[in-house]
Amino acid sequence: MGRITEVDVRSDENNLAHRTRDIDRECLIVRRGQPFSITVQSSEPLPPKHYMELVLYVGKQDKTVIKVQRESGTGGSWWFVQQGVQDEILLTLHSPADAIIGQYSLVMQVMSPEGHIKEKTDTIKFHVLFNPWCKDDEVYLPDECQLQEYILNENGVIYMGSTVAIGKRYWSYGQFEDYVMDICLEILDNSNEALKNYQKDNESRRDPVYISRIICAMINSNDDRGVLTGLWKEPYIDGISPCHWTGSVPILQKWSKSGAKPVKYGQCWVFAAVACTVLRCLGIPTRVITNFNSAHDVDKNLSIDVFYDENLRRIDSDMKDSSWNFHCWVESWMRRSDLPNGNGGWQVLDPTPQERSNGIYCCGPCPVAAIIEGNLSVKYDAPFIFAEVNADIVDWIVRKDGRREKVTVDERSVGKYISTKSVWGDHREDVTKNYKYPEGSTQERAAYGNAEKGFQFSIITGRAPVRLPGLNDKSTGLKNLELSITHTKPMFGTDFDITIEVKNDGGKDVNAQLTVLALGMTYNSIHQGECKRQKVSISLQAGRVHRQVLRLRYDDYVRCVSEQSLIGVKAFLEIPGEKPIMKSANIPLSKPELLVQLPGKAVLFEQLTSIISFTNPLSVPLKGGIFTVEGAGLLTVTEVLVKEDIAPGQTVSVTIPFYPARTGVRQILVDFDSDRLKDVKGVAPVVVRKPYIPVINKCF
Repeated sequence: MGRITEVDVRSDENNLAHRTRDIDRECLIVRRGQPFSITVQSSEPLPPKHYMELVLYVGKQDKTVIKVQRESGTGGSWWFVQQGVQDEILLTLHSPADAIIGQYSLVMQVMSPEGHIKEKTDTIKFHVLFNPWCKDDEVYLPDECQLQEYILNENGVIYMGSTVAIGKRYWSYGQFEDYVMDICLEILDNSNEALKNYQKDNESRRDPVYISRIICAMINSNDDRGVLTGLWKEPYIDGISPCHWTGSVPILQKWSKSGAKPVKYGQCWVFAAVACTVLRCLGIPTRVITNFNSAHDVDKNLSIDVFYDENLRRIDSDMKDSSWNFHCWVESWMRRSDLPNGNGGWQVLDPTPQERSNGIYCCGPCPVAAIIEGNLSVKYDAPFIFAEVNADIVDWIVRKDGRREKVTVDERSVGKYISTKSVWGDHREDVTKNYKYPEGSTQERAAYGNAEKGFQFSIITGRAPVRLPGLNDKSTGLKNLELSITHTKPMFGTDFDITIEVKNDGGKDVNAQLTVLALGMTYNSIHQGECKRQKVSISLQAGRVHRQVLRLRYDDYVRCVSEQSLIGVKAFLEIPGEKPIMKSANIPLSKPELLVQLPGKAVLFEQLTSIISFTNPLSVPLKGGIFTVEGAGLLTVTEVLVKEDIAPGQTVSVTIPFYPARTGVRQILVDFDSDRLKDVKGVAPVVVRKPYIPVINKCF
């Protein structure tokens, strides 16, 4: 090598200062806008008037070349300072706060006074990430508690279920696990933009708006070499059920090892969780959001129109509007220099492939601040997101002669309990107030006024009118009759009752026909089959309440309920000469939890054994049982098969030894699946400490 004998990139010290040491201790990984130092050993001093020159090659194809300035320049330039320290040369490099993120190659050259290269080093590889701790970075977030959660926390909670039974799904994001950063950059390299024009794409990677939109598109595989394929209905014969996953890392690894072939299968929380992993890894503060009663408004009229025949069977038509029990997306924090002031902060990104955005299946980034104000002209996809949290749900009955009757109009159910994990622990934070003003408030009416530009709806009523051909728009039902559905919180495998109450507040008796239908449902409103139907004639006495009980037995619903264990109930009341009344409810069936125990203390690189127990709650044996265990910083995905059938009421236990690889608060996550019972979860926290080294005091 000549005079330069050794180069030390001081990865351990630099990575610690740049909060990237959990990603790697040996490879240099820095955050833009923050200086880092390397040292150079030389066999002899540089000759007079000779100097060091640094050249950077950006990206895997080395097409973007940057000469590092020798003194502080403009804010958009790389520069370095050279100092002599003992027998070493200390080089301190300064990157701009808008530097391209990704892989860099550094070459150091000894230059003659005439500018000729006299000596140069081998290429030194390192990586640059976004820096939310840097005030000049577009992703700067000034709250350290939020940074600890939305960048550094590898464990998460995703909220699922329904408004009456909000449930938790623990998730391992694992953004600092081995090779995850490399896979995240591989995702960028496989985007359509990179494959079409790598240099243009590479030079755009300084912009978090651009990067987040690329990631949003690449998490699904609908248009490209994306990570996940979605499937919302069983069977999942040629892939893995979305409910099986407990972490992002196995999905990302499977995609990478397959040569960028999509992983089967994902649903909304899986898409969102994997996107969260990638964006956090790249340095963009990100959190998973759950919107309960989320609207999918295909025809863009701010109305979810659902059509049923006279037997309460949903009619599939060209209008694919639907209401989901819940829907997950992510929010990422960034400035929006491409938009007017006031649009920075949290941005909605939805990687679930629902509708096309500028020709590709992605959604966002869209400012949450624009959604609450109804400013729907901003980029990207504001009208669709506004409808997800604000649309009406309108139920129609289609008569045999083709007439359509409006049965119910629900203006208040959509966009409830919008949730994310709190920065203060594993409990739910409600962020609904960030998306919508209180129902009926002056601010809400103003937001709808603004949103008129994005939807064709009435500013007088403040709601979207339904003006489809052949629709009967008269008032619905008798105003003195109330229909309601009540139920317990049933456990999967048990029998339970559903109670339909009809209250007659009028002054006269009413004869009616009541139909109650229980259906197996998916969380996004796909009907799985009819569980049970009951049709009775009832006499509603004035001032009284009639109660009708539908008993659902395990044998009634096991054949049609999805693995999400959700039952939809519809009650339909018909009164001669009046408009019918309909009421709907979704009943989630809870599942048992796995018992996860970790006796003893967790010490870095010392064996710890987990004991996992499960009791069969069903009245039938379970076959093909399998436990799947993972945990960021603890162990890679491990599977344990249960060879024997598990009898009703029988408890089985398995032990899994592992060696914690990183210190801190960790989580071990477990999934159990079998032929008749799937998606049974368990979680346990683990505090991993460094080994204790006693200090010996010597007395003389």
